[in-house]
Amino acid sequence: MFERPWGHYEVLALESNYQIKKLVVLPGQELSYQSHEHRAEHWLVVEGVATVTLDEVKREVTPGMSVFVNVGQKHRISNFTAGRVSIIEIQFGDYLGEDDIVRYSDNYGR
Repeated sequence: MFERPWGHYEVLALESNYQIKKLVVLPGQELSYQSHEHRAEHWLVVEGVATVTLDEVKREVTPGMSVFVNVGQKHRISNFTAGRVSIIEIQFGDYLGEDDIVRYSDNYGR
């Protein structure tokens, strides 16, 4: 498990062209507003109510709903609720490293 200021994630599967993670976003926390140059992501909310921002447009995503993030698309996951949010994230692309992040806004100074 990898701890982050917003919660934590664990890698469930890792292959050369895809990776599957479980993200847990704690109450009142959010990931940075970011994009990726080499990968797309598909999120499936499995617990809680996530507020997802895609290119400045926000919407609530509840369990069973999914969101697709294209390569280069700005995105963010936020948890404005009192419970935790759990998301299964499938990343796919030619490079899946954690350094493939362009941050536009971050509450934690990264």
